[in-house]
Amino acid sequence: MTYRVAMDIGGTFTDVVCYDEASGAVTASKAPTTPGDLAEGVFNALARVVGTPADISFFVHGTTQGLNALLERKGAKVLLLTSQGARDVYLIARGNRDRMFDLRYRKPVPLVPRSDVMEVPGRLDWQGAELTPLDEDAVRHAAKRAKDEGFDAIAVCLLFSYVNPAHEVRVREILGDDVLVVLSHEVAREWREYERTSSAVLEAYTGPVVRDYLSRVEERFAARGLTVPVHVMQSSGGLVNASYARRRPLQTLLSGPVGGTMGGVAAARLLGRENVICMDMGGTSFDVSLVVGGRADVSAEAHVEGFPVLMPIVNLHTIGAGGGSLAYAEAGALRVGPTSAGAVPGPACYGRGGTRPTVTDANVVLGRVDPTWFAGGLMTLDVPAAFDAVSSLAAELGMETEALAQGICDVANAKMAQAIRTLTVEHGVEPREFALVAFGGAGAMHAVFIARELGIGEVVVPRFPGAFSAWGMLEADVRRDLAQPYFVSGADLVPEDLSARLALMESEALEALAAQGVPVDRRRVEHAVDMRYEGQDFTLTIPAGPALSLERLAADLAEAHTSRYGHATPEAPVELVALRTTGFGSFVKGPALSSEPQDGPRAVRDVIFDGVAHPTPVVRRSAVEELAGPAIVVEETATTVIPPGCLARVDGNGFLIIKVDA
Repeated sequence: MTYRVAMDIGGTFTDVVCYDEASGAVTASKAPTTPGDLAEGVFNALARVVGTPADISFFVHGTTQGLNALLERKGAKVLLLTSQGARDVYLIARGNRDRMFDLRYRKPVPLVPRSDVMEVPGRLDWQGAELTPLDEDAVRHAAKRAKDEGFDAIAVCLLFSYVNPAHEVRVREILGDDVLVVLSHEVAREWREYERTSSAVLEAYTGPVVRDYLSRVEERFAARGLTVPVHVMQSSGGLVNASYARRRPLQTLLSGPVGGTMGGVAAARLLGRENVICMDMGGTSFDVSLVVGGRADVSAEAHVEGFPVLMPIVNLHTIGAGGGSLAYAEAGALRVGPTSAGAVPGPACYGRGGTRPTVTDANVVLGRVDPTWFAGGLMTLDVPAAFDAVSSLAAELGMETEALAQGICDVANAKMAQAIRTLTVEHGVEPREFALVAFGGAGAMHAVFIARELGIGEVVVPRFPGAFSAWGMLEADVRRDLAQPYFVSGADLVPEDLSARLALMESEALEALAAQGVPVDRRRVEHAVDMRYEGQDFTLTIPAGPALSLERLAADLAEAHTSRYGHATPEAPVELVALRTTGFGSFVKGPALSSEPQDGPRAVRDVIFDGVAHPTPVVRRSAVEELAGPAIVVEETATTVIPPGCLARVDGNGFLIIKVDA
């Protein structure tokens, strides 16, 4: 067993990367995603790089099963149990909203209707002491209702269970194993009742879909000879094995997209850059994330589809803009996305029956795609079909075909540039101080145009950009995150008690890494404290080093507060709210996705830039060392477009570095 394999299952293609530990060779390939049976696409892609699963020594993949169930509202039927008097917490939610002046704003429709929320008498106080015993008969009544009405999962969120989980644990004992039971203190052992309830409901809603999917994947791989555990990417950018992911399925909600972010972390290290913007443009969506200071930008909470979720999660901004995004006319104007042609029928140029124009069809019309060597020669594109699709919309809008194709790309580029601004400019981050790492099957085709809109001077295209997210999974560490409430004012802080609490959490994290099969010498732990000034509601997460003192923590809070909000109040009293411990387990990393330069076919054809046809060389990536635009660079998993005025070179790690308007 010598192959380390990672797989990213996208909406249009399934990408795979294979690292041969014996020879050091890295190969990548892809196969069309098969929505009816994802495993079929998985094994089709795998067969292109590995003879048999029995040869695999490590396997990891990203899945969007839970996210798709949420987006399409095809999750489980959930019964929610709350403390008496707290039935409406989930429905009332929060009164504040981010888009205060958006007249079209609507609160997201709850995943559990009020009729499916049941109260259970029994109460703890804020310190976890029992005030009223749990009403076990009420729990048994809920269990009977769940069975009679066919609920798929039960979410349990009782007041102050994050301090003392005894009542929630007893509820699960009574409910039994006939249905998935999700306890809020296991999902998020943190304060704030609505956010904890929302997190528990999300896990219950997506859990059965994810559990069934992972069980099928393990069974299918085992039947084909795989003898090592299946690993899954977490939303935090870390890895866990499938058995843990089945117990905590919410951790995989953004499993697919974050692989690219972790690839960005590895790329930043190899490039010697502290800050990079990661843009992943596939067939269906466009994902943006940041690497700041050489680390992925991870938050302790986030909102997904409008619902708060308490768990470490890579900050991603996603829009419906990909190679398969449909172009159409609305009120006499051109619109692009978010609807996608998907894998079936796909863009018109795929020749699978699609007739509506997409971004990929527009690129074909502009000459920016090699139709005879698309996806490394796996597909031959139907150029007349692309022209017919774009021409039909051009006639409707009264435009020339090439002008509309340029317009489709310009609209898509503007939407993607705005998505990057949402994650940077709107948070006080200057994108011009970052390099833009472009990947995904369509990312390198649009990256330079997006960089121009944002004033970014350098675009980096890794080898095998279409499979970069999969490569990022091979570069990720096993990760386990723990949180514990710790409400202490600065005046009452006892550093020895804080150190003792963190030591216990460190032991728990190390045990969890051991259970994941991480060797002792490859385990490490980091600590942090959620802090705020007295009178504030929200907190900032402050790293906790070995020398713990109130003065050090307060100084770090002031620095973080200034960075985030532009000011601080160093003289104000502080409060500690929660403790966080993260355990990391590293595996042997593979090499960069590089290859030796070699001659390849070279052709010249007209490609349209800014309405003007330019004679443009079309070259294989393996033949590129230095290149001036205009040029089209083709490879197995993507196409890179280098417009006029840009210079490109390949560095020692195989990255294609493009100087914009050089």
